[in-house]
Amino acid sequence: MTALIAEFIGTAILILLGNGVVANVVLNKTKGNDSGLIVIAFGWAIAVFVGVFITASISGAHLNPAVTLGLTITGDFGRSITGDMLWSEVGGYMIAQLLGAMLGTTLVWAMYKPHYDDTDSAVDIQSTFCNAPAIPNLVTNFLSEMLGTFILVYGVLHIAKASVGDQEASLGALDALPVALIVLGVGLSLGGTTGYAINPARDFGPRIMHALLPIRAKGGNGWGYSWIPVMGPFTGAALAGVLMNMLG
Repeated sequence: MTALIAEFIGTAILILLGNGVVANVVLNKTKGNDSGLIVIAFGWAIAVFVGVFITASISGAHLNPAVTLGLTITGDFGRSITGDMLWSEVGGYMIAQLLGAMLGTTLVWAMYKPHYDDTDSAVDIQSTFCNAPAIPNLVTNFLSEMLGTFILVYGVLHIAKASVGDQEASLGALDALPVALIVLGVGLSLGGTTGYAINPARDFGPRIMHALLPIRAKGGNGWGYSWIPVMGPFTGAALAGVLMNMLG
């Protein structure tokens, strides 16, 4: 239960800082208005650093259902938590991550509410919650999320393995920086097409809250696109786990 609480809190902080930087950049009359993609990419990297650092010793710092899936495929998830891999633990982690993402984005909305009230662009408002493609294209949008998540999860699997050798695999607090740098690299290099969700909970949880919260001029919720930032990351994570197993 402690690990699930840590995942919930860690993911909430991840989304609070991550969607918080997006809100700071795109909403009207903020101090960071129109400061650009680089600020967003660095903000998300720092969000990942903080989330991983504070949860690593408690839950292994997944904060992402795709990371949980990758660690499960390689057999490392169970060893890092209880010694025996249980699918009930996997499901519990993913639910905790989803609920944490919903809380984190709700806190962003509450904090920036005057700026939401002053923003007329439905596109900008939605971008502070969830992702949308710059150019809608089923193949390339899916490929973007799959490749970005593959890079993230494959890197995380190597970091976890290297940090413990033949011991139990889990991210340690000192691994927060390299994970954050991977996210920064993915954002700067691969984030221009879809906004790089690379985390199913990060997109789906806030998308639910975008639909539920009373937001002036919020527009549609983009449900027709919503499966891509869920299935793309899961596919990329699965490929990363399979490749890791093949290479030993």
